[in-house]
Amino acid sequence: MSMTDPIADMLTRIRNAQLVSKASVTFPASKMKKGLCSVLQKEGYIKSFEVIEAANSDTGHQQIKVNLKYYQGKPVIEYIKRASKPGLRLYKGKDELPKVDAGFGIAIISTSKGLLTDYEARQAEVGGEVICIVK
Repeated sequence: MSMTDPIADMLTRIRNAQLVSKASVTFPASKMKKGLCSVLQKEGYIKSFEVIEAANSDTGHQQIKVNLKYYQGKPVIEYIKRASKPGLRLYKGKDELPKVDAGFGIAIISTSKGLLTDYEARQAEVGGEVICIVK
């Protein structure tokens, strides 16, 4: 059975793992998920991530292992939610990009220049699909 929204699944796995104070979480890999993890790491929301081969190497599927970040016992990511969904894509122009909590959070935007935060997209003067909101 195929999954209809793998990005939402990834974000839910991160959210659920942090609720029970897990050190790390794994999920199936894709280019988009690797890009999202790299933005989250660059912005300081996760410690690190690595792409690992699945235990059953016959299938050749890769997994992403994300090492979650906590500060004084609380998760660094307070809120993470999918903005654009398969049934309702959310596109914003360069002048309409969301500002999350007056700059204390980020929106990850899929642009023609790759995955960027809302701040980077404003600097590059590009719009795109709003993938998720993180604060």
